[in-house]
Amino acid sequence: MYRVVFEKQVQKFLEKHKWEKLIYQFEITLMELIEDPYDNSLDIKVISWLPNSYRLRIWKYRFLYEIIEQTISISFFKAWNRGDVYKNI
Repeated sequence: MYRVVFEKQVQKFLEKHKWEKLIYQFEITLMELIEDPYDNSLDIKVISWLPNSYRLRIWKYRFLYEIIEQTISISFFKAWNRGDVYKNI
């Protein structure tokens, strides 16, 4: 089982959307991701220009994360709307 780490920007994003259905869906997806971060049934794609980084899509939102095998952790470093999430990486 992987440990999950949220950077400050992702924490703020989740707090801003805490009363929406997005959080419920994110929690369900996160439970599956913790069990198997390479699960093909989730809407995940590799980010080719960042090493060990992936994109998780939930509706119109994108969550960018990195899998760190040395510490067995998943680090979410960016979350935002579809078009804006890739800016300033």
